[in-house]
This record gives sequence, C-alpha cells and structure tokens, in this order.
Amino acid sequence: MSATPDSTFANPELRIADLERQLAEREAELAKCRAERDEALEQQTATADVLQVINSSPGDLTPVFDAILEKAHTLCGAAYGRLLVRDGEEFRFAAAHGEPRLVEAARQLGPMRPAGGGPFARLVGGEPVIHIPDFRGDDSYRNAPPPLRDYYDAGDVRTLLLVPLRKDNEVLGVITAFRQEVRPFTDKQIALLQNFAAQAVVAMDNARLLTETREALEQQTATADVLQVINSSPGDLSPVFETILEKAHSLCNSNHGSLFLREGDHFHAASIRGVAEPFNERLRRGFRGSDTPVSRRLLAGERFVHIADLATLDHPMARSAVEAGNRTLLSVPLRKDETLLGMIVATRSEVRPFTDEQIALVENFAAQAVIAMENARLITETREALEQQTATAEVLQVINSSPGDLAPVFDAILEKAHSLCGATQGGLFTYDGQHFRAVITHGVPEPVAEVLRQPFGAETGSSQDRLVRGERLVHIPDITGLAGQLPEFPVARAAVQARIKTLLIVALRSDRDLLGYIAAFRQEVRPFTDKQVALLQNFAAQAVIAMENARLLNELQDRTRDLEESLEYQTATSDVLKVIISRSTFDLQPVLDTLVETAVRLCGAESGNIAIREGQVYRYVSSNYASSSAADAELWASVRQRTIVPGRDSIAARVALEGKVVHVVDILADPDYAVSEALTSGRRSMLGVPLLRDSEPIGVISLSRKRVEPFTERQIELVRTFADQAVIAIENTRLLTETREALEQQTATADVLLVINSSPGALAPVFDAILEKAHSLCGIDFGSLQLFDGEYFRAVATRYLPGAEAFDDRLRQGYRGADVPLTRSLLNGARFTQVPDLAAEADDPFARPAVEFAGLRSLLVLPLRKENALLGAIVCARQEVRPFTEKEIALLENFAAQAVIAMENARLLTETREALEQQTATAEVLGVINSSPGDLAPVFDAMLEKAMTLCEAAFGFVRSYDGALTRSAINP
Repeated sequence: MSATPDSTFANPELRIADLERQLAEREAELAKCRAERDEALEQQTATADVLQVINSSPGDLTPVFDAILEKAHTLCGAAYGRLLVRDGEEFRFAAAHGEPRLVEAARQLGPMRPAGGGPFARLVGGEPVIHIPDFRGDDSYRNAPPPLRDYYDAGDVRTLLLVPLRKDNEVLGVITAFRQEVRPFTDKQIALLQNFAAQAVVAMDNARLLTETREALEQQTATADVLQVINSSPGDLSPVFETILEKAHSLCNSNHGSLFLREGDHFHAASIRGVAEPFNERLRRGFRGSDTPVSRRLLAGERFVHIADLATLDHPMARSAVEAGNRTLLSVPLRKDETLLGMIVATRSEVRPFTDEQIALVENFAAQAVIAMENARLITETREALEQQTATAEVLQVINSSPGDLAPVFDAILEKAHSLCGATQGGLFTYDGQHFRAVITHGVPEPVAEVLRQPFGAETGSSQDRLVRGERLVHIPDITGLAGQLPEFPVARAAVQARIKTLLIVALRSDRDLLGYIAAFRQEVRPFTDKQVALLQNFAAQAVIAMENARLLNELQDRTRDLEESLEYQTATSDVLKVIISRSTFDLQPVLDTLVETAVRLCGAESGNIAIREGQVYRYVSSNYASSSAADAELWASVRQRTIVPGRDSIAARVALEGKVVHVVDILADPDYAVSEALTSGRRSMLGVPLLRDSEPIGVISLSRKRVEPFTERQIELVRTFADQAVIAIENTRLLTETREALEQQTATADVLLVINSSPGALAPVFDAILEKAHSLCGIDFGSLQLFDGEYFRAVATRYLPGAEAFDDRLRQGYRGADVPLTRSLLNGARFTQVPDLAAEADDPFARPAVEFAGLRSLLVLPLRKENALLGAIVCARQEVRPFTEKEIALLENFAAQAVIAMENARLLTETREALEQQTATAEVLGVINSSPGDLAPVFDAMLEKAMTLCEAAFGFVRSYDGALTRSAINP
C-alpha cells in the first residue's frame, strides 16, 4: 500500500525513499533521452558522412556504396550484408560489408536473377521491405539456389533484412543486412536502412546524370569531329570511315570493328580497326551478304543485329571471328531510303552486350557514314555527269558535221565510251538480220580486228545470240572458258587471242529491230559497274540516232524514186474502187476478177487467185487465167472444184491457218509445201494475203512467180489494200443479201398473218400458206404440218413432190410419237430435231420410207408448242444432204409460232361459237317452258331436239320414272 501525502510528510523516511525513486525515474528518462540523442546524432553524422562521400566522388558509386553499407550496418547492428544494383532482369554485385572472406564470397556469386516467390522477386513485385526474423526456418532459405545458400551458410545468416533502392516505383537495387543470431530488426533500424537506401538512389541518380552529360558531350564532340572530317575531305570516304570507327569504338568500349560497303550481294571491308590477321584479310576480301547470318538479317530489314555471344553461332564466319578474339557483336546497317548500303560492326573480346545507349550511338555514326557516302556519290555523279555531257556534246557535234557518214561518228562514240567506262578494247558492230560484222574497232590487235570485220552469225549460246533473242545487253565478268564452249565460233577464238577477260555488249536497237551492238572489253576480270553499263547504253542510243539519221537520208532519196510507183498503185486502187462502186452490188465476180488481174499486173506476178471461205474450207472463186487460153480455162475449171483445208501444204492453206501474210521466196526450198504441185505449175516465189473481217480470215488472195524473186514490202502492202477492198465488196454483197432475205422473210410473215386474219377458224389455208413460204424461203422439197393429240401425230397439211403420194398418205394416217426417234425428242422437250442425212438412220421407221418413197435426205422437225404443251410439228426435208442453217431454223421457228397462233385463234373462235349456240338453245327451251305451262310434251320435244343438235347425236329419247317403272315421255 503506497504512502499518502499526509503519511509521507509524517514519516521523513518515506519521503526520502519517494524522492530517491523519482530521482531514479528521472535519471532513467534522461539516460534514454541521451541515448536517443546520441543515436540520432550518430545517424545524422552517418548521413552527413554519406552525403560528403557523394559530393566528393561525383559519378563514382563504389565509395558511396561502401560508405552506405558501413554506416547502415554499424547503426543497425548488422553483422554483414551486400548492396546489389539491378541490370535488366538481373541483380549484380556493387558493394559488400563484413568479414573479407564474406565480401569476396559475395563478389564471386555473380549476377543473380530473382526466383519466383523469392525475396528479390517480392521486392520487384512491390513489397516495401523483406524482413525474415528466422531465416533458416523460412522457405526463402530452403528454396535458394545452392551457390546462394552456401553463401548464407558461410555467413551463418539467421535474421535477414532486404530494403529496395526504389525510384518512381522501379527497383534499382537492394541493400541487405544480416545478423548471425535470431534477433529481428526494430522499426527504427528498418527506417534507418530505408533512409540509407534513399541516399543510395540519390547517388545513383546523380551518377547517371553526370554520366549521361559526359557521354552526351563526348558524343557531340565525336559527331563534330566526324562532320569536320566529312567537310575537309569531300568525296574521299577513307578518312571519314576511319574516324567513324575510332569514335564509335572508343565511346562504346569496343575492342574491334569494321565498316563494310555493299555492292550487289557482296560486302567488303572499307575500313578495319583492331582486327588481327588472318581475319583482317578475310574481311577485306569480303563475302556474300546472303551467306552470313548477320548480313542476312540486315538484308531482311532488321534495325540492327546484336549477338551476345558469337560462340553460340554454328557458322564458319562466326567461328573465325571467335578465333580472332571476338565474342559480343553489334552490327548496325547503313541505309538510305530503305536501301542497304553497308554496315558498321563493333565487337568485344568478352561476353558483354552493348547497351541501348551504345546501340543508338553507333546508329548515329551509321547515319553520318550514310551522309558522307551520299555526299561522295553526289560529287562523283556531278563530275561524271559533266564528263558524260561533254562527251555527248562532242559526239552530237560529229553527228551534225557528217550527216550520212557513220565512220567518224562511230569512231568518236567508241573513243569516248571506252575512256569513260575504263575499257581497254572494243568495237562497234552492225547487224543485217543474219550476220554481224565490226565496222570499227578500238584497241584491238589488227589480226583480231580483221577476224571481227568478217561477217559472222549468231552462234547458238553466244552473246550475239542472246541479243538476237531480245536481251538489251550481255555482261560477262569472266569469259574464260567461253572459247571452249564454242570451239567453232571465230569471235570466241578472237577473244582468247586478244586476252579479253571481262565483256560488255549493248544492243543497238531502233524500236524492236536489232541494228548491231557496241562492245567494251577488259583484259582483267573486273566487272563493269551499273553506271558504266548505263553510260555505254547512252552511247549506244547516240549510235542509233546517227544510224537513223543516215537511214532517213537514204529513205528520202528512195522516197523520190518511189513516187511514180506509188502513183501507179493509187491509180490502180482507184480503178478497183470504181469497179466496186459501179458494178452491181449483187454481182461480186467482176470485182474479184478486177482485183486479181490488177494485183498480178502491178506486182509482176504470173498468176493470182482468190479463195473464199465456205464453212470450214475455202474454195477458189476468181483467177487471172480463168479467161486466158483454153488450157488455162480447163485448169481453172478443175481448180474451182478443189477445197482448201487450213494447213501448211500450200500458200492458201497456210494463210487460212495462220490468218496472216505468208511470203515464201522459193517454195521448192520450203519443206512443208507440196513440191509435186509446185513442179507441175512451175511456181517458185509465192505470196498469200488474208482477207480479214474482224481479225478472222474469210478468204485468201494469192500471187505467184515462176522465178525466185521476193515480193517487196510495197507490193505486199498493195496486196493488203486489195484484200481490204475485196472484204469491202464481199461485205457489201453480204449485207445487201441479208437485207433482201430479211425483207422476204418479213413479207412472208405478213402474208401468213394476212391468211390468218382472212380465214378465222379455218386452219387449212394457214397451214398451206406456212408450208408454201417455208418452201420458197428455206429451199425445202417436202413439208408437212402435223397435229399431236397426246399420243399420235397426223399430217393435216403437206407439200410433197410428185411420186411421194404414198409417203404423204402414211403421214396423214398418223403414227405414235413415242415410236419415232425424230418426234420422241420433241416429246422430251427438244427445241428441234435435225438429221443431216436420213440415209444414215437405217433403224428409224420414219427415215426408211422418207428415203425410199420421197428421196428425202436432210430433215428438220420443229415443235408447235403453247405453254410447254406439244400441239404438233412442222416437218421440212430436202432431197440433198444440206443441213438447215441457224437462220433457216430461226425462220421456220417463226412460222411454227404463227401456226400456234392460228391454232389458238381457231380454238377460241370454236369455243365462242359453241358457247353462243348453247346459250341460244337454252333460251329457246326456256321459251317453250314459259309458253306451255303444265304441258311437258313440247318442253321435252324442244330439249331433246337441241341436245341432239348440239351434241351431234343420231337419235335420243326422254323417259319418266314413276317409282317402279320408266316410260317413254317422248319419242324422237
């Protein structure tokens, strides 16, 4: 029981004891305050010390991390620990504190990737701290990788604390603190360690900013240096490439490097730095871009190629690089407008990937290299363009000064082309359609030049053969061995004799015609560049211009000589047109005869003829020897009976087959021509020209000579004109014939309709009129119009030949439609049935009597239909084998439709008349009923009379029924 104030004052001893107790409590509080003050002071001092270290070593994090760990562990009572920084997905060693053996063990652990569910993964996942009071009993210890668990065991870790270095929610690193006994850290100690972690983040951020500033300055300086080199050496790329490699490799900590340029699919090193032999020499020789994995990926469009360890690639080039001391590789492309110009390659001797900042820096240097290359290209192109323009102007001057004289022009072209293209030898060759020959050479030994001046053909497989086949140019980098492939080709042997290695020939073409070629040779294997090829093509175009000028001058002179011939041709053409216009349009023969005679005369031919297409064959219709001697007339009569089938055994057949002009200089030398016929008629040179309508041949005009003398282009063109005029005449005749036929058909249709109108309900005159018109318009010899009752066909109208009465009687008796193949198809819905020759239908019961009794051969059966119902048929036949045409079938179908109309009209009239008669009879019966009420006899009389009349009955009666018996109510 405590003393009361009154008892305390009453008892001095109690008072003293109470004061002593209060004094002890105050001293304890004071000691606690002093300890907190000392702890705070110690922490402030430690913080100040760390900040001092940060200020004294800007950009250098090692002393900062050492100071942070030493202060943090001392103040927090930790035995030892580490500071790790995060690098991508891994944490790597930055500093350690504690016993030297434990510091070295921490250093040897190497980078560490956070395991799923482990302490480091939890920090990355967002946990503020990881505090494990008894580490040995935790899953983090049991699940740790063996090397890390060995490290924990070596340090006898019992209590563990991990504090992240965090900036903007991103973990930059971790401070760890370990105790060797199970003793949890206090909240103050954890907060203290978090404070040191914040200082570490500040130090890292400062170092980053200082590093970035320094690197940016270095990069700007390097960029300025490269640009200075570019400006100081315009057009010279070597110093630029060397400077770029030097700067790129020093700033990116690269041990080796090279800059490659691309030519086609080939890459070669233009500059190399730090690469030892023999790998250096291999890079300078170059390689195909599609053969190495690095260049192949750049060709595919990748932004860069970064290989962390070349030893992982199974490729000869990669193995050679590793043997030369290269492990990590970075390759950045040199691109302009998506075109790959080359690449910069940087490598390191150890496996240490390049950072994103270093990759961006190399990309910047690559862009500068492209600028330098583009500048050099523009300067070179400007200089070359000036040289080319000067050379072109000089060549054009020569062309202007020597019109029609090609020798000085060709000499100037060769001299300029070879000097600008770096060719040691060459020549200009002309082509006459069969042979080439050199008209001028440059730098070629005289014995070789003499061989080239001799005409030579385009040997199969040779460069000249490729030009003849349509190629614009032929470029062979190394012709070694070509003579062996063409041992009999004199040009190939001449090339070997002249020691030619590289060859370029460019065709001289006007439109599509090959006029010759320009050749440029080198005596070493050194391909011509694309620009040099283009330059030679330009000179080839100038040569063509000169050749065209000379040709035009010659043509102008020839044109003057051709005027009289042209006038004669025009006069003849005018005469033919007069014949076409003045003669009867329906009389085609005089027009064709005039065309043949005029063509033979103007073209210097001995004979000529025209054949016209009839179906799939052609027949001769006109010839110049038809009205000559009796022998010629007899020959013409024989020729007119022949048919021409499209083929290759004659000129007319070949024109009909190909639909174009056929010109044979000597038919005896033509393997396809019927030689026996040629020998009989004495023909040698022949010309055939098609008569074309809508690009389809409808005839052929042929000319022949009994001598070997080709027809000229002008003569061929004249015959083409005559062919066009023949087509016009044929077309005029055809159109007028079709117009006349159409008028006749319309008149026939009107006549039939007139008969239908004039005889309503009477079908006989309509059917007779239809058969008569079909006979006159379609040329039928026999016809019948038959009605169908659902089973039988019976003829109701016929038009037959004398002597065919038996066949006509048989048709009028009728026959089952299903028994006759000709009508069976109509029952199945056929549009019509046509038999080209009834004599071939031996098993048809209708065909045999038609052939035997009436002599019929070609037959056509057309149905009479109304709304798919078969009402009958029209049968038309001829006594010759001549099938009906589509026009004739269409006309007869029109007559069939008119027959159906007539039948329908007759049916309607009959039904109307019958309905009227029935109504009249009904009215009369009703009248009798009204007039005799109650008297049935007159009613029954009237009813029976009307019923027998309307129903066409012979007799009838009416009977009444009384319930048991029937009695006659009236007798008829």
